[in-house]
Amino acid sequence: MSVLKILEVPNSLLKKKSEPVGSIDEALIKTLDDMLETMYQANGVGLAAPQVGILKRMLVIDASGKDEEPNPIFVINPKITKKSEEMQECEEGCLSVPNQYAKVVRPAAITVEYQDKTGKKVVADLDGFMAVVFQHEIDHLDGVLYIDHLSALKRKMLLKKVEKERKESAE
Repeated sequence: MSVLKILEVPNSLLKKKSEPVGSIDEALIKTLDDMLETMYQANGVGLAAPQVGILKRMLVIDASGKDEEPNPIFVINPKITKKSEEMQECEEGCLSVPNQYAKVVRPAAITVEYQDKTGKKVVADLDGFMAVVFQHEIDHLDGVLYIDHLSALKRKMLLKKVEKERKESAE
C-alpha cells in the first residue's frame, strides 16, 4: 500500500462531480487500500476519491475509536435513499480543509445503498456520527465540501485561516 497526496482547498478537483465506478477490479481495490492507508496516516475517519485526485464515486471510512479494532468500510457508488426530517448539528473537519472545524447541520439519520469492494450490495440505516461521516464523504463525490454548508462569511474566514497557516508553515 502507498500513501497518496491529499488535495487541499482551493484545488479545483475538489469541486468537480465524480463519475460512477464501472467494474471493480484489482487496480480499483488497490486504490481503495491506498486511500485507507492515506486516511489512517492523516488521522482521518473518512476519505473520498476526489480528495486524492480521483473523480470516481468511491470512499473509505473507519470511525472506530482509538481503543477499538479498526473497522474499515469500503464504499463504491453510494446513494442516499432516505433522509430523516430530524436534523442534528455536528462539528466537522476535513483533511482537505486542514485544521479547521465548524458546526454543520445535517439529517440525523439516513439510509445509504452502495457496493463494498467485493461488489456486494449493502443497504445501511445510519444515525448519529456515522450518518454525518457518510453524508460528509458522499458530498465530496458531488463536489461539495462541508464549508459549503456554512454561511459565506464563516466559509471565507475558514479559508483565510487555511491560507494563513499555509503561509506560516512555508516560511
